[in-house]
Amino acid sequence: MIGSNKGKKIESLRFWYIRSFMVVSVVSAFLFFLFLQVVLLFYPDGLVVNVQWSMLLTVVAFVILAITSLYFGYKQSGNMKKRVEDISTFIATLGRGKFSERIAVGQTDELGRLAEDINQLAIKIQNQVKSLQKLAEEKNDLALKAHNAATIEERQRLARELHDSVSQQLFALSIMSSASIRMFDSHPQEAKKQLTDIAAIAAQAQGEMRALLLHLRPVSLTNDSLCVGINKLLTELEERTPITFQKDIQEISVLSSATEDHLFRIIQEAISNILRHADATIVKLDMHQKGNQYVYIFISDNGKGFEINQQKQASFGLHTMRERCEEIGGQFHIRSKKGEGTHIEINIPIREGEN
Repeated sequence: MIGSNKGKKIESLRFWYIRSFMVVSVVSAFLFFLFLQVVLLFYPDGLVVNVQWSMLLTVVAFVILAITSLYFGYKQSGNMKKRVEDISTFIATLGRGKFSERIAVGQTDELGRLAEDINQLAIKIQNQVKSLQKLAEEKNDLALKAHNAATIEERQRLARELHDSVSQQLFALSIMSSASIRMFDSHPQEAKKQLTDIAAIAAQAQGEMRALLLHLRPVSLTNDSLCVGINKLLTELEERTPITFQKDIQEISVLSSATEDHLFRIIQEAISNILRHADATIVKLDMHQKGNQYVYIFISDNGKGFEINQQKQASFGLHTMRERCEEIGGQFHIRSKKGEGTHIEINIPIREGEN
């Protein structure tokens, strides 16, 4: 369609050239006729040419001029048409991304200057493309370095977690089990109590490992909605942990996929912290849309809790959740007290383009 319109415009250029030459021939013939009439007016007896002869001469002159105009108009328009077609073809070539091509500049008239300007534009675009490609390569290198740095940092964090929690618990299990074996015959009641403590520590270590595995193998939303992804996560955890999940999750369809992914990661981190530190048996999770203003998420547990003022606010889990929440313009609030569990409230505003 575009090529057809361009063709019509180029063909009309030749028509315009021929028409211009024909107008010149008509005007010239008319002026020639007026000249003859003026001569007859001032020299009526001195010439053998009368009005009829002057009209005949005018017609002959017009025919000669018309044929000449058609010939030169067609020839000149052909040259002009070819130059315009070359420029049009060159622009189409640039449009296909072949910025290394150049058009030959044969003359220094307006079309020649136009062709030279397009060549300079192609050079600038080619340089910009090279710069963009270089920036893309640098961005890819930086992303790779950042990924490697994040991987190393995560490995170090997991190593610290394993050393501080699971490793210490396994060491305690080893010591207590050895002691239980030695006192099993002489002090059976003490041994039984020791075995009960061993079972509790083993259960705690198992919970720690599940939480760490949740970081190593996080459930992703893939093509699921946020509501479906959360339900899948809680169902999987209910089957593998002794925790009861009380959930009231509303299907929300006004959030972008990026916002949903951030919220899902925040909920994952919160549940992981509960598995590792809270010793909770009940976890409550509510998610609702409050009108067209914001999404409200509430997560609470009946665990041992902690003192907010004494807790390191920069701890990895809380810092990650707060950072993710702020990245999508949300507000993150946490309340906790020893013996009263922990309560997290999240408010995420709904952007105008999302509702």
